[in-house]
Amino acid sequence: MSTILLVGANRGIGLSLATQLAARGDTVIATTRKSSPALNALKGVQVIEDVDVGDLGAAHVIKRALKTPVDTLVVVAGILERNAIPDLDVASVRRQFEVNALGPLVLANGLQEQVKDGGKIAFLTSRMGSIADNTSGGHYGYRMSKAALNMAGRSLAFDLAYRRIAVSLLHPGYVKTEMTGGNGQLTPDESAALLIQRVDALSTATTGSFWHANGEKLPW
Repeated sequence: MSTILLVGANRGIGLSLATQLAARGDTVIATTRKSSPALNALKGVQVIEDVDVGDLGAAHVIKRALKTPVDTLVVVAGILERNAIPDLDVASVRRQFEVNALGPLVLANGLQEQVKDGGKIAFLTSRMGSIADNTSGGHYGYRMSKAALNMAGRSLAFDLAYRRIAVSLLHPGYVKTEMTGGNGQLTPDESAALLIQRVDALSTATTGSFWHANGEKLPW
């Protein structure tokens, strides 16, 4: 079994990932800004609090608490705020970029020594960050930040290839979470089960690719 570090696991997809991975016997380390009763109730899961992906010092908080290297790093945390023109909220766009793109990149860079050679890094992104798939416009901050995250993950795949670390960008599907206001086509548990399949299948042969949780390869 693997040691898996989940960043953003107090609710929704992250909590479901922690639950399912722990249930199958993986060693799970779950980070969160503030834990939840549901996360605390999971047996055998190490919880690291006070980890805010938007804080560029988040990697240092995690490294101080880690007791062992990890096989897989999965960055789940992110925010969605709706932006439209002409009343564009520039502060919101910047905030989403910092949390959804810059934060995960800085975190992965800061934790790369904690990921074993031959390990894996997966970022939860969104098909809303696909330029080719954008047929409706709007959501400037979210779309731009996820497109930037996709580029960061693609570059990391090349830069970490010498250590055989495989990197993947994963769209979880349209999931019924707090972020989507409870709307969606999948429950967090259903999405998590599919995401685990994608992470399990990730290898150096598929590194740097953009996947739907259902196994469909998505366009950039």
